[in-house]
Amino acid sequence: MAQQRALVQASEAGSVQARCQALGLARSSYYYQPRGETDLNLTLMRLLDEEFTRHNFKGVLGLRDHLRLLGHQVNEKRVRRLVRLMGQEPVYPKPRLSVPGQGVTRYPYLLRERVLSAPNEVWSSLKILPSAPNPFA
Repeated sequence: MAQQRALVQASEAGSVQARCQALGLARSSYYYQPRGETDLNLTLMRLLDEEFTRHNFKGVLGLRDHLRLLGHQVNEKRVRRLVRLMGQEPVYPKPRLSVPGQGVTRYPYLLRERVLSAPNEVWSSLKILPSAPNPFA
């Protein structure tokens, strides 16, 4: 978006409407001026940064409670957005959601290197491995 806007500004030939239309850019996007953060948000970000520097294990709810103790009326969503904007992440173990449980065996994909060249060549694959016992015996 910014590159297209720069191209429209760089070229002098033609009207802004024609240049935007040639690039497939809406004129409203060309004239858009992003708003910065408000003074209140900058103050909150400074307070969040100070608290996070002291206690880097606090999450969004703990930081929200800290701001409320200081007298600021903020909600969880605002604190979460500001923390994400600052790039802060608390230090604690994250949930390991993709780790297989004990005793779970992983089977390799048997068709990975096979080139399928005709329709109906492969309908399904059986989980028969050389190390596994033969289920049809």
